[in-house]
Amino acid sequence: MKKILIVGGVAGGATAAARLRRLSEEDQIIMFERDEYISFANCGLPYYIGKVITDRDDLLVQTVDGMTERFNMDIRNFSEVVDINRVDKTVSVKKTKTGEIYTESYDVLLLSPGAKPIVPPLDGLKEATNLFTLRNIPDTDAIFRFIETKHPKKAVVVGGGFIGVEMAENLVERGIEVTIVEKMPQVMAPIDFELAQLVHQELNTHGVKLVLGDGLLNFSNQGKNVNLESGKSIETDLIILAIGVVPENTLAKKAELLVGPRGHIATTSKLQVMDAKTNEIVEGIYAIGDAIQVKDVVANVDTAIALAWPANRQGRLVADIINGADVEYKGSLGTSVLKVFNLTVAATGNNQRLAEMRKIPVQSIHAHRNNHASYYPNATNISLKLIYNTETLEIVGAQAVGQDGTEKRIDVIATAIKCKAKVTDLSDLELAYAPPFSSAKDPVNILGYIAENVISGDYKVTYPTQIDELVKQEAFFLDVRTPIEYDTGHIGNALNIEVDELRDRLGEITVSKDTPIHVNCQVGLRAYIAIRILRAHGFTNLYNVSGGYSTYKSYKYVLNSANRSSISADKVDETTGQAKIVAPKGDFTVIDVTGMQCPGPLLSLYKAIQNANEGEGVRIIATDPGFSSDVENWCKSNGHTLVSLNLEGNKYIADIVKGQKSQAKLSTGALNQENATIVLFSGELDKALASMIIAQGAAAQGKKVTIFFTFWGLNVLRKSTHVSVKKNFIEKMFGFMMPRGTKHLPLSNMNMMGMGPEMIKMIMKQKNVDSLDLMMKSCSDLGVKFIACTMSMDLMGIKAAELIDGVELGGVGTYISHNENVGTTLFI
Repeated sequence: MKKILIVGGVAGGATAAARLRRLSEEDQIIMFERDEYISFANCGLPYYIGKVITDRDDLLVQTVDGMTERFNMDIRNFSEVVDINRVDKTVSVKKTKTGEIYTESYDVLLLSPGAKPIVPPLDGLKEATNLFTLRNIPDTDAIFRFIETKHPKKAVVVGGGFIGVEMAENLVERGIEVTIVEKMPQVMAPIDFELAQLVHQELNTHGVKLVLGDGLLNFSNQGKNVNLESGKSIETDLIILAIGVVPENTLAKKAELLVGPRGHIATTSKLQVMDAKTNEIVEGIYAIGDAIQVKDVVANVDTAIALAWPANRQGRLVADIINGADVEYKGSLGTSVLKVFNLTVAATGNNQRLAEMRKIPVQSIHAHRNNHASYYPNATNISLKLIYNTETLEIVGAQAVGQDGTEKRIDVIATAIKCKAKVTDLSDLELAYAPPFSSAKDPVNILGYIAENVISGDYKVTYPTQIDELVKQEAFFLDVRTPIEYDTGHIGNALNIEVDELRDRLGEITVSKDTPIHVNCQVGLRAYIAIRILRAHGFTNLYNVSGGYSTYKSYKYVLNSANRSSISADKVDETTGQAKIVAPKGDFTVIDVTGMQCPGPLLSLYKAIQNANEGEGVRIIATDPGFSSDVENWCKSNGHTLVSLNLEGNKYIADIVKGQKSQAKLSTGALNQENATIVLFSGELDKALASMIIAQGAAAQGKKVTIFFTFWGLNVLRKSTHVSVKKNFIEKMFGFMMPRGTKHLPLSNMNMMGMGPEMIKMIMKQKNVDSLDLMMKSCSDLGVKFIACTMSMDLMGIKAAELIDGVELGGVGTYISHNENVGTTLFI
């Protein structure tokens, strides 16, 4: 008979205790828990606060009485193990209610202390009576009670991880206005940025404001103000700190057990602990759960992953090991899933960022596919990303964002990783199919097919992170979508030739056949067809834009700047502040395109509008997440009135009234009298300064400002350093004679052979006036758009690569489209 002591309950400790009893009726099992509750549903706590789970008792997986009776063990809650004597094989136990300390001997000691929330020692923390963390039942009760009694209207959630995002959603469900503050540039660290952008959009859609890339500084006004490193201050009634967890390692450190660089208890594959000085195994002591360091399955490096599956698996395995089984814990993969309003976000293995940091040679691919057959009702899109090792072809990780069936695909890939499958094996997986559940080619199979195409050399891959720089370098992009899709948004100056017309219009592709051609459609499939056509006609240097325009569009998503849904309910009259009613002639014609993916909804809307008369209405119901922005842009471009755009469940419902383009422009112009455009024709310092001062002032007052740089004004946008680009003789002469960037601009008067500008700069510095460079950065930060005239660039031999970052390229048509709806236009 063995005497086994377990320190800590919940997922790891309680699982181990139950398994130990099932394996032996003779062993004496004592479990210590510092708090009242020994086994509860950690992951369900936010949903009780949001009243999704209505019965608090449902959170209690096991009670002391229930577990004692079923498993015949000694459970001592309100008991904290404060010391371990490894020589005498005893522990010191403190009764938390009385402070009494006693000693208990052991044959086997199992540590499952878990982790605790990070609480940084910031100014104002102790005075913030409205600040909470969430780890256990008492924390949950405190937050629930605060909401019930104080009725907060605004909340700030600090941290965009699992707990932070779940808390944000559930606070919204309670009618609270929520802001998430996250120091990293994205929420949900397990997924890469372009997929995280889909999560950002979903949060914005449901009214959650995101402050990303900005850290917590301190609290003031008894927690009524959350102050950030950027200088911003957010007013709030409630603060949830969810910036991560740290292992409960105090006991292990006192016992001189080995801990890793992040403080986790180091363990062997048999879950044994080690001595801090000798690194030798300490017999009779084991550790499991969120407090331990294990091996990463993919990279075979030390890691620590605080998730429920590893803790439960370790609890079962350690019981087997204690009872003599020859088994081991093979490491953690980090497979996870999260509900974010209508989205499911799932991941497994290493993301691209982590893989590259670990020096794993990787390639990534994107796919967008329906969760089940498109002809079966209510199909929805799943966006997937797969990362694989280019040398071994083993799968490194995968991520997916979608709705029903999203986590199923990640579970399949997690299994493949555990089984050391290669990315090319995904094509051969025979997965269950019926129209309500999948397609004959499952999205996981599709990932395998795409990988095979890349590996075989059918095409190379262009990633969304590369596109903007390629556009600056005047790379050749070919968009093979329909003109309707192209009009809703496209990459740079991409040539638009619909894939079905490509064979007849090859003559429009004027670059040489070995020039890199970056082909995109909406998701990548039509681009692949186009690439095969191009290759058959002698083009050799072909790239497929990974995930198509859909992935690039997500990558470029701009966060909503206010605590309001990004889906508008009704159009508002700017002068009265009242909902503007635009009634159609007769009833709306309803078209249901749920389950249809882009460009299907837009094409269906186009056909319906074509068949309608002016003033008649069309109501379209779609589930494609990208449809909300597409329909708004399409209506603006084509002169129709978007009466309303609502989100009901996972369905976007848009009401459109057919109009005339001229009428729509007049109406839109009336609504945007406060916006402004500046045409900067001059390349002189004083006039450039005046332009930036006016632009900053206008932007600071909430105006949308565009500066169109043409002819000599283009010199303001040139980089000050030399950029090696190919030019003919005339272009080189122009470049030599014109000032290169802001540091070399002349004055319009009193230039005095270059002394004038230096004098002005000196006076500006004395008077604490920002330099032109700083003014331009300030304009950019305020959202001012810089557009370089492509016609002038061609005439003057200026190449996109010579321009500073953040500049859009456009012709007179682009300028007119920005200028037609504004109240102020300046020519400088």
